[in-house]
Amino acid sequence: MSKVVVLGIESTAHTFGCGIVDGNGIILANVNDAYVPTKGGIHPRESAQHHSDVAPRVVKNALSNAKLSIEQVDAIAVSLGPGLGPCLRVGATIARALAVAFNKPLVPVNHAVAHIEIAKLTTGFNDPLIVFVSGGNTIVSAYSDGRYRVFGETLDIALGNMLDTFAREAGLPHPGGPQVEELARRGGKLLKLPYIVKGQDVSYSGLLTATIKLLREGHSVEDLCYSLQEYAFDMLAEVTERALAYTEKRELVLTGGVAGNSELQRKLRIVAEEHKARFGVVPKNLAGDNGAMIAWTGVLAYTHGVTMKVDESYVKPRWRLDEVDIPWIRREVN
Repeated sequence: MSKVVVLGIESTAHTFGCGIVDGNGIILANVNDAYVPTKGGIHPRESAQHHSDVAPRVVKNALSNAKLSIEQVDAIAVSLGPGLGPCLRVGATIARALAVAFNKPLVPVNHAVAHIEIAKLTTGFNDPLIVFVSGGNTIVSAYSDGRYRVFGETLDIALGNMLDTFAREAGLPHPGGPQVEELARRGGKLLKLPYIVKGQDVSYSGLLTATIKLLREGHSVEDLCYSLQEYAFDMLAEVTERALAYTEKRELVLTGGVAGNSELQRKLRIVAEEHKARFGVVPKNLAGDNGAMIAWTGVLAYTHGVTMKVDESYVKPRWRLDEVDIPWIRREVN
């Protein structure tokens, strides 16, 4: 397995990335270039244009960093979803072209599965409950019976999107999430905001609307950032704790672009300790969208027979995590 080398392409949203990983999980290259909007959130067409502009350089630099030629790569993996359609199509087009031109197998990868697998690789966890938080996803998941199952998710906007949207409303610079975290450390007054947990799911849209309303009424930005994080993270910690109690997993891992938030880490660490579970966090350089996570998941998929024909490699903007078979976990681990 160690001789297998897979090149992976990520382009689901703001980042075009190319990673190269071998069968031992050694990351040989991880080159990423992110689109930064000049105003507002991600504009899909502008982001896709960015990806088209940087793709040749990113792929070339990844191969150079890995000290490999494309002929030495065994397979091309690509994230086909979930994500923004125009952005996904850029990555898929590049991957198809490489596969056809150099006669390489094409390996489909689900973006959410890739965030999970890179977290498992880097933490060494085998069978965790996973909290995946990013700009486009808020999911509590665990493996069961051949797939990663969803034990809780957001009913509307994702945690990262909510933090970024509030940051823009408050006039904070990009990226918004770290700015909110920094200002929250200076706040201390807990303002009254909606706390919305429905069964195993959370809802952040009402919390965002209420926080913006208080912002426009003149409340302290520091107290609003503090309160927003407290409510949002407590909601997520509540559903995570119930999922941990239900699944009886002995490991809890935090992954995705919001995983670097120290306050969220603190709250989930407490949840893990109360249930005698180990707690781990994906490294910061692999927390956001990146090509290495696609390449590593491509290694797992390719070595277990997962490939697809180029003319069937459609992008899937709404490809859910729990629709993906996971053949590389062969036993029922629970």
